Amino acid sequence: MSIAGGIHNAPLRGKEAGCTTIQIFTKNSNQWKARELSQEEIEQFKKNQKLTRIFPIVAHDAYLINIASPDDTIYKKSLDALFIEMKRTEALGLPYLIMHPGAHLGSGEKNGLSKIALSLNILHDKSKDFKMKILLETTAGQGTVLGYKFEHFASIFECIKNKDRLGICLDTSHIFAAGYNIRTKKGYDETIKTFDRIIGLEKVKVFHINDSKKPLGSRVDRHEHIGRGFIGKEGFKNLLRDERFTSHPMILETPKDFEGADIINLKLLRKIASK
Repeated sequence: MSIAGGIHNAPLRGKEAGCTTIQIFTKNSNQWKARELSQEEIEQFKKNQKLTRIFPIVAHDAYLINIASPDDTIYKKSLDALFIEMKRTEALGLPYLIMHPGAHLGSGEKNGLSKIALSLNILHDKSKDFKMKILLETTAGQGTVLGYKFEHFASIFECIKNKDRLGICLDTSHIFAAGYNIRTKKGYDETIKTFDRIIGLEKVKVFHINDSKKPLGSRVDRHEHIGRGFIGKEGFKNLLRDERFTSHPMILETPKDFEGADIINLKLLRKIASK
């Protein structure tokens, strides 16, 4: 949901679209810096959330952030920017800040994963009294982006001192493009079983529900409207009817390329979920 005109407008827009949970950026997603949120803005946001009963509201960090970057300047800016995002998420009373793990940009996967874990430990040390958690998002693995293998997350978790402060956001389009075939019942069951073995299902806190414009294993990150991509309507039944995840927030990130697209996708998902 857009935060245009003020962050307090997002819950109202979510309510109008028929949402029970929404995701927002807490600032401009294509800028490094952000001004401080005023107490008035924070209170108005919380008031509107209470009014609309939308819960939880989760945040997503800015796309510029890359805590795996081998470039010292970009890395420092990323670390500082991510801490600002964490403070904004905490101030708004949001439980989760979702972020892409990062891209190693040629330094190698091992180095990139180590740097991500080191960064998260630094940030956790700086925010010991925070209640919010960072959720690392599964990725398609385009370019040098990390997080397209479940093993990547296991490697990061292994090095995290305060593991309870870190979770996973599972994106359907991304894992499909990365090669996990959730389109079929057999493939879905195998994927979830593999995730549980490598990471643990208790680490999944939020889902991004998107169809994929690109085929299985393409490693290309392109979201599509529900039922119009390579996962298809039948593929989403597997997740939406899985009783282990009925209480998990599920967020649409499908294209907004025509009027009412979000509402149409939402209605279709609810229809698919209904037995």
